[in-house]
Amino acid sequence: MTKAPRPPKEKTPETQEPPQPVFDIHAKELPEWIDQKAFRSGGYPHKRKLKRKPYDKELHRLQIELLKMLDWVKREGQRVAIVFEGRDAAGKGGAIQRLTEHLNPRNARIVALPKPTDVEARQWYYQRYVAHMPPRGEIAVFDRSWYNRAGVERVFGFCTPEQTDTFLNETPGIEAMLARDGIRIIKIFLSIGPEMQMKRLHARWHDPLKRWKLSDLDFKAIEKWNDYSLAYEKMLAMTDGSEAPWSIIKANDKRRTRIEAIRHILRQLPYGEKNSSIGESDKGIVISAPAFLAEGGES
Repeated sequence: MTKAPRPPKEKTPETQEPPQPVFDIHAKELPEWIDQKAFRSGGYPHKRKLKRKPYDKELHRLQIELLKMLDWVKREGQRVAIVFEGRDAAGKGGAIQRLTEHLNPRNARIVALPKPTDVEARQWYYQRYVAHMPPRGEIAVFDRSWYNRAGVERVFGFCTPEQTDTFLNETPGIEAMLARDGIRIIKIFLSIGPEMQMKRLHARWHDPLKRWKLSDLDFKAIEKWNDYSLAYEKMLAMTDGSEAPWSIIKANDKRRTRIEAIRHILRQLPYGEKNSSIGESDKGIVISAPAFLAEGGES
């Protein structure tokens, strides 16, 4: 069991210590206080989920635009690398699925690499990621990426502090080099509140069709919340380059997250047949890295 953020305090006698709530992923029922706080946790601005009907309508329209965009990528020989990063259970996989489900897999590939092999661990750190960069006429969608070094590897000690510092200092230059070579880099970070993370991890564990998504490290995500916050805030501050800026999407509502991720990608690419009906981004949940950090970031 993992200690969780406290629910609102109740009045207790001065001699009585307030109970310490815990998050137990194995418990059959999710504690009510977590369920109640989950949707608005982390300062999420919306009060309710986006309803199914407008979600389906908007998703259909944006997926048609994605087909136009991919035709442009193929026709013009463009190279697009889309990076999805974020908290465990933030919804990266679901967003990527809706992004790619109607795109030709020959031209739009998902890159989800396992942990490095012994050989890869002895190579230049970026080497295995560079091998998956898109050639002309293709899109590569990274479900996690080279930013593992600034997140999970740092938090769990899989790399040294010196290696993390080197990564953070060198990455903007490497991404600028890739951009000069013609690769358009779009980086999206999905942020969720702590109670929403608890709720989603709990739901995954109790769904036999989704339990495979949980790794050993996911079980420690809650107790490492503050460590991840510090790591991600430093990552966003140091790697938000002009050639490859970060865009943060507050992701407590999966439907809005998927819509806004697709809309943001479409807005970054100058494909000629772009329909103005793709609309403006929801500025309440899609913000720049400096604005996100000014709000308090992941803390």
